[in-house]
Amino acid sequence: MRRISRHAGILVIAAGVLVAPSFRAAQQMPMDYAQRFEKREVMIAMRDGVQLHTEIYSPKDAGEALPILMNRTPYGIANPDKGVSNMMYRYADMVPDGYIFVFQDIRGRYGSEGKFVMLRPIHDAQDAKGVDESTDTYDTIDWLVKNVARNNGRVGLDGISYDGFLVTMGMVNPHPALAAASEQACMGDTWLGDDFFHNGAFRLSYAFEYAPLLETSTQNYSFPFDRFDVYDFYLRLGPLANANDKYFHGKIPSWNEFVAHPSYDEFWKRHAVAYGLKGPTVPNLNVAGWWDQEDFYGPVATYERLEEKDTKNQNFMVAGPWNHGGWGHGPGKSLGEISFGSDTSVYFRRNIEAPWFAYWLKDKGKLPLKEAMMFQTGSDTWTAFDAWPPREAKTRNLYFRDGGRLSFEAPDTGAGDAFDSYESDPAHPVPYRHRPVDMTYPNDHPGSWYTWLVQDQRFVDERPDVLTWQTEELTEDVTLAGQVTAKLFAATTGSDADWIVKLIDVYPQEYREDWKLSGYELMIADEIFRGRYRRSFEKPEAIVPNEVTPYSIDLHTANHVFKKGHRIMVQVQSTWFPLYDRNPQKFVPNIFEAKESDFQQATQRVYRSKRFASSVEIAVLPGAPTTATK
Repeated sequence: MRRISRHAGILVIAAGVLVAPSFRAAQQMPMDYAQRFEKREVMIAMRDGVQLHTEIYSPKDAGEALPILMNRTPYGIANPDKGVSNMMYRYADMVPDGYIFVFQDIRGRYGSEGKFVMLRPIHDAQDAKGVDESTDTYDTIDWLVKNVARNNGRVGLDGISYDGFLVTMGMVNPHPALAAASEQACMGDTWLGDDFFHNGAFRLSYAFEYAPLLETSTQNYSFPFDRFDVYDFYLRLGPLANANDKYFHGKIPSWNEFVAHPSYDEFWKRHAVAYGLKGPTVPNLNVAGWWDQEDFYGPVATYERLEEKDTKNQNFMVAGPWNHGGWGHGPGKSLGEISFGSDTSVYFRRNIEAPWFAYWLKDKGKLPLKEAMMFQTGSDTWTAFDAWPPREAKTRNLYFRDGGRLSFEAPDTGAGDAFDSYESDPAHPVPYRHRPVDMTYPNDHPGSWYTWLVQDQRFVDERPDVLTWQTEELTEDVTLAGQVTAKLFAATTGSDADWIVKLIDVYPQEYREDWKLSGYELMIADEIFRGRYRRSFEKPEAIVPNEVTPYSIDLHTANHVFKKGHRIMVQVQSTWFPLYDRNPQKFVPNIFEAKESDFQQATQRVYRSKRFASSVEIAVLPGAPTTATK
């Protein structure tokens, strides 16, 4: 293993996301902040005696008592030269409002004592001496309000990704001084839809790299791949059992848990946000990125769950055109080849996040959103709603038809056996992004992991193991606002299968606004589903070969305009490698223990008849949004 380099120009802001600000900003920012803030470095004792490394930055010229804004993280808060923490860069737009900033290494990471546990679950309530991230947050806040001079008795929690998960844990049995929180891209449920699994399909390349990143030592490390194209590395790895045999040797705790808990059992449920946070406890701003390659499920699911019990209007939602944590840095004017026409990240930080915290922590101004502020892709506008998904949205189905057609009209043929088919071969899986596929978190170059969700999907158009249906050119705009669900009727010659469904916006062949996007195929929604879990995530069972089987696949939520002259496309496939492990396509009790001989080719059939009418169900907004701003 080799350590990920850290220096004054690199800032860890989210789950493994290394954001390099400009050289000028990296050099000038710490010097300026050193003059403006008084730094205090302390070890704060938790209720069990473990001490957590904490840095406190108090404005030198504060004319009044100020609130505390805190970020807890496993990624390290200290600047290697012992100067101002680069965590301050994240809050540049909030510094003028006046806050005492506090950053803390969580248990077992960097400068803090104790043992690190990945996504440490809530402790048993009957254990009076039990500790977890909730109690550590409580104890830290309690110490801060009693020991930091000139604080106004109010504390805010903020964080992205793993740090966002820590925010949600801080809202479980919150300290009375906790007045506001913003979970952003939280790891809400790492089996159902975040980092490690999606609907039972294992996120191979991400988990293989991320678990050693945090669990090899108290600091971040990077797996030493022996080739640039990790697609080839993971294919050569073979069955998942080889990971421990060849590389980890049982020393990576999370990998061992993956092997021991392949299905959605109590282990995963206890580690999910929903286990501890069952309702709103403080005002919370949930933040998501439409093209978040790691944790889109978490913030949306957290918002939806808390909204069910939000009687005091404490639960809010923001989503923008960002990748994982993209709103926390940079302008946000584009992602990959896709431009958004404005600095969306700057807009969020200055016009939503900063005023939101100022309202709750400083009694300043007014709330910057009523309920949900959602950037609408396609039209490139900010849209405001008093509920999400919007109540006025109506469900429509895009049906798979013969000849690769996609239509809002259902099939009218009575033939029950109308279908399209392909051969799925685990030995030749469909890549999830353009090859070569580089490592998830490269040290020395900008990796494509951050933009793969907006990559042009034409790179798989000619593969025989990818099915495609598309509409004619749209004669009017179609505004998608809300839930997207794939309703598949499918059969396989195997006894297990994965189903990947992608909803795509196809640009006109002559796109004069930006010629390089002519014919571009942009994913708007996507997801994978492992067939063995079609009846229960807890109890997998084999698929009956050659039997038509219904699947309902949650493609989550979206806010997008398919513009007049564009087409809507749906693609279906059975491999997405190496982001997801290869399904043997033969049912085995535990795929982590599958043998090479278990992997087999299978013929997949997707039906499109009147009786078995496969479709993608979308929520369509009939009118204009409540408000729209560039």
